[in-house]
Amino acid sequence: MTINSIPSTQLRLTSNITSAGKLILSLETIPVPEPAEHEVLVRIEAAPINPSDLALLVGPADISTLQASGTQDNPTITMDVPESLLKPMAKRLDTPMPVGNEAAGVVVTAGAKASHLLGKTVGIAGGDMYCQYRCIPATNCLVMNEGTTAKEAASCFVNPLTSLSMVETMRMENHKALVHTAAASNLGQMLVKICQADDVPLVNIVRNEQQVAILKQLGAQYICNSSSPDFMQSLVTALIETGATLAFDAIGGGKLASQILTAMEIAINHDAKEYSRYGSSVHKQVYVYGGLDLSPIVLNRAFGMAWGVGGWLLTPFITRMGMERFLQLRQRVANEINTTFASHYTQEISLAETLNKEIILGYTKQATGEKYLITPQK
Repeated sequence: MTINSIPSTQLRLTSNITSAGKLILSLETIPVPEPAEHEVLVRIEAAPINPSDLALLVGPADISTLQASGTQDNPTITMDVPESLLKPMAKRLDTPMPVGNEAAGVVVTAGAKASHLLGKTVGIAGGDMYCQYRCIPATNCLVMNEGTTAKEAASCFVNPLTSLSMVETMRMENHKALVHTAAASNLGQMLVKICQADDVPLVNIVRNEQQVAILKQLGAQYICNSSSPDFMQSLVTALIETGATLAFDAIGGGKLASQILTAMEIAINHDAKEYSRYGSSVHKQVYVYGGLDLSPIVLNRAFGMAWGVGGWLLTPFITRMGMERFLQLRQRVANEINTTFASHYTQEISLAETLNKEIILGYTKQATGEKYLITPQK
């Protein structure tokens, strides 16, 4: 079933790393697919550029070597990939890969067993979203409530479900409060609202006073500025008051994870009656879920022996918490998409503009509070 005429071809953005050490971004023309009986065809109207998208879009390329060619409507971007980083990319060499983790749009065609979604605005995830039409199983669609626009629904998966899953992780692993870094981001602001609603103590770590002001406007109680001379003192105080022993770190590199673990250990021992050469027995955990700083993680071992630093990713955690709980969280996102999970964009760009040199320099710097939205139909 179809609600309007559909073109036979469409544009799709791809990223290709060649064996010669070049990363090439380009638009390709491909057929518009036909949905199977359990599938729908979504007319993509909005797709955000998340940090996780940049890992595939530009990956290990050296942005300073960026060269633009082609035309305004059909541009091509080329960058150098350092030879030392080609080996880890071996499985993707010379294979153009479609980009984009999530998007939103309107169901314009549906298979016989998915016709109930025809005309619905849906949020979708699963890769290959930087295109004009996307065929996807009906079960992968998050049907938005009446009146929600595609732009409002575009970021309904990655940030909302990541922030909700951080709280779920806290509960599953028997912690009672959270620490979050890069906390003034779109995701960080969502987490503040979730923790306020769910009565979860949250310690927010930011990098400057402007970001402190953003979180204060949201009513965040504990805000620590890592560039402030009294950062460690304020962090320890916040950890004593909240009892947080679990942190989610979007920065990744440098010494911040070590500082958090050290502050946790100091807070735990605040009322200790006796000294232990092995430190406290309370487990302290930092999960790295981002890579704003790609330098090595530096750990200065001042936090005893009960600690962990590891990676954390949304998709494996969804499997861990189970489908029933996942569907409950998805519905919460749909219900609160314009409040708790509202996203704010600094610039809307077309598919072709996504390959504009100046725009690439903008979205690859990953500045807190700056988020780009692709509008493929533009």
